[in-house]
Order: sequence, then structure tokens, then C-alpha cells
Amino acid sequence: MKKDKMIYWIATGFLSFMFCAGATMYLVNYPMAHRFFNSLGFPTWIIYPLVVLKFAGVVAILSRKSGFLKELAYAGFLFDAVLAVVAHMMVQDGQYYHGLAVILATIVSWIYDRKVFGVYNQLLA
Repeated sequence: MKKDKMIYWIATGFLSFMFCAGATMYLVNYPMAHRFFNSLGFPTWIIYPLVVLKFAGVVAILSRKSGFLKELAYAGFLFDAVLAVVAHMMVQDGQYYHGLAVILATIVSWIYDRKVFGVYNQLLA
């Protein structure tokens, strides 16, 4: 059980750090984020909603107040990372490794969240 908790917190900590760091970068250096989104072919209007959702997702996962919101956050993080990897592969800029690491961390965090905290209790919360 202690090993499961360690794996959960390492994966979840990395996941949380990556999404908070990305959201912070979007806020602190908006012109760079704007160019970045343009180069990947994404609309730039989505930057601020992504900032809000990335921070909200981290809060939902770490607080464990609502099983539904936590599951929604995990799904959103997985979709975000998969879309980022595909976009980087399409433009062939070689910047998809972080996305692959985030996909792995999301999956590991989700699996170990269920092992550590239990599936049934989460879905009722």
C-alpha cells in the first residue's frame, strides 16, 4: 500500500506540476503562447479557457471532493495531452516528448488513484 501511495503521489505531482506550469506559461508569456498555438494550427481564443481548466483540473484531482469532477479532469488532461502530441507530430517540430510523459503520468495517476482511494467511494463522492 505504501508503494502504491508513492507511485500515486509521484505521478500526480508530476501531472499537476506540468499542467500548472503550462497554464502559468500561457498567462505570463501570452505572446509566446499565441505564436505557439498559431504554429500548431489551434485557435488562440482557447488559451484563456485552457488556463482556467488546467488549474481547475488540478484542484479537482488533488481535492478529491467530487468523484465526477475528478474523473472529468483526468479525461480532460488525457485529451489535452493526446491532442498536443498529435499536433506536434503533425507539424514535425519534435516537441511531443513532454506530451508523451504527461499521457503516461495521467494514466499512472488515474490507475493508482483507484488503487489507493478505491473506485466505489470516488464515484459516490
